[in-house]
Amino acid sequence: MEKSILVYRGSQVESTHCVHIAVVNREGDLLYSVGDPNRMTFPRSSMKPFQAVPLVETGAADHFAFDAPALALSCSSHSGENYHRNTVLNILDKLELQEEALQCGTHTPWNMESYKKLLRAGKDVTPVYSNCSGKHSGMLTTAVHLQEDISSYRDINHPVQQRILTAIAEICSFSKENIQLSVDGCGVPVHQIPLINAALGYARLAKPDKEVNEQRSEILTRIRDAMVAHPEMVGGTNRFDTDLMRAFGAQIVSKAGAEAVQCLGLTDAGIGIAIKVEDGGTRAVSVATIEVLKQLGVGNDQIYHQLSKYAEAPVYNARKEKIGAVKANFLLAKRLDEHK
Repeated sequence: MEKSILVYRGSQVESTHCVHIAVVNREGDLLYSVGDPNRMTFPRSSMKPFQAVPLVETGAADHFAFDAPALALSCSSHSGENYHRNTVLNILDKLELQEEALQCGTHTPWNMESYKKLLRAGKDVTPVYSNCSGKHSGMLTTAVHLQEDISSYRDINHPVQQRILTAIAEICSFSKENIQLSVDGCGVPVHQIPLINAALGYARLAKPDKEVNEQRSEILTRIRDAMVAHPEMVGGTNRFDTDLMRAFGAQIVSKAGAEAVQCLGLTDAGIGIAIKVEDGGTRAVSVATIEVLKQLGVGNDQIYHQLSKYAEAPVYNARKEKIGAVKANFLLAKRLDEHK
């Protein structure tokens, strides 16, 4: 397997990461790849934009007056900053639910300043700080709107999860029967699909096709526009998704997933990209992503200057001295001709 990402200590390679990449258009044609573009993969949180589709499709988002930031938060893996927390609490208030209704579990906020404020105030970490609380509040919104049981909304047989399963299968063009299910870190079902199909989903999110499905196209457009207009809601301060979408403006919609997954779509071209680092090494993700974009000829020097810390991630020692770097070492292989 190709050593796609090299980790240098000084001038010597200390470690390597193998990466799988699929680049496709809206029709599902494989344009470029690295490694195995058909690798069965749990895209994890990269599927959150599609998990939010039923929130809009059922009318729940409109009924509870979701604005664009709230919709973007429903697609997020947020850092637990005040504006994330307040938005989730506002959604719960509209639903007339307490924070305990969230079944996402708890973890310390990813934003260190938010965590320090909690410690100084002597407050407990609660579910609202979970990076998945936006997604869970969206699921609760759909259940409340349709008068469904909210105590079991995580169960795969619950209508909330069945609608999500259908949306992912349809958008990514992979049958429900072939999607392998497991449990995500926040307790809801997670869906295993080929990497190429995850990329296809992002091609369709990036540039929805009204001729294929007008209603679904409008929903995907609304979700995409919310994410690119409010990238701070999708991640947070010093987060790759947020900084990438800010740097590229409306050109890119992006969402990371746990275990070193990154999915993104190019809005002008209608191209989807899905990346999976074989060993789950997250330090390789941004490096691989920036390299793919550069090889595709997307962006300019000014944009990449803003993203320089992600393009060649520095390695520091305990004294905060730079002693190495994480660098890309792959070429996208053109696949369109042989695919057709």
